[in-house]
Amino acid sequence: MKKMLSLFLAVFFLLTISCQKSSQMPPKSNNNSLNLNINQGDIANQSTTTDFDTPSNLSNKTIPWGLGPNKNHVPPSIPMEHKTILDKYSGYYLGDTSKKVIYITFDEGYEIGYTSVILDILKSNDVKAAFFVTRHYIIKEPDLIKRMVNEGHIVCNHSSTHPSMPSIANNIESFTKEFTDTEAAFKDVTGIDMPKFFRPPKGEFSEKVLYLTQKLGYKTVFWSFAYKDWLVDQQPSEKYAYDKIMSSTHNGEIMLLHAVSKTNANILDSVIKELKKQGYRFGTLYELN
Repeated sequence: MKKMLSLFLAVFFLLTISCQKSSQMPPKSNNNSLNLNINQGDIANQSTTTDFDTPSNLSNKTIPWGLGPNKNHVPPSIPMEHKTILDKYSGYYLGDTSKKVIYITFDEGYEIGYTSVILDILKSNDVKAAFFVTRHYIIKEPDLIKRMVNEGHIVCNHSSTHPSMPSIANNIESFTKEFTDTEAAFKDVTGIDMPKFFRPPKGEFSEKVLYLTQKLGYKTVFWSFAYKDWLVDQQPSEKYAYDKIMSSTHNGEIMLLHAVSKTNANILDSVIKELKKQGYRFGTLYELN
């Protein structure tokens, strides 16, 4: 009887030790699953982007951004195949079309003296805008960049060298540098990370461009209204520009203006005040979802 009891206690002791060791072992990783919750800041700070695969079936055919007719204050349409890839890869050209909200955005490649006027007008009307800037602009105009940030505007990525993005999308390193070089310049000036919004130079894109941009943690922001305002020596009249802007307003509008336009600087205050009278509010790109 004593031998049986001793044998039982020995077996029980061995089983207890085995269970304790088993509970201390780390769980096995599931090699068949990928962790897609990548920190966007980490992506932006990577020196290379060869860490992610690019599907071979993605089209890199250049698509110029274009809009359908904009009449009767109805949001303009885009081809269904373009909408499909925008929806798939975090691309936007409209905000919330169920509400009277407008998002004012400016493209900035170089400065000729009107941005400070624009900032004064935005401040006096308590309106926040988004400025899409190049690396060149950041380096040349650090004080304006700091002012934009300090006054609550969103400063967004418009590339480093302003290329047609499809032309470099097959070279991942070159493509990525257009983002990271601009981010680095912005952080050098402001001390903070650049918001993850990107506008492709010239409005040229492809499915592959949208895919890679999304992989870098960005939302691609096009526009639902623009007009020919960027030729500094061929500026439209103030009446033409004002009428063009006001006749094209619509819910969820992402308005693109160029800050090199003297006409825009002259009419912006009147435009904002009239839009407020019509019941529009001015949203920020952080509302896009």
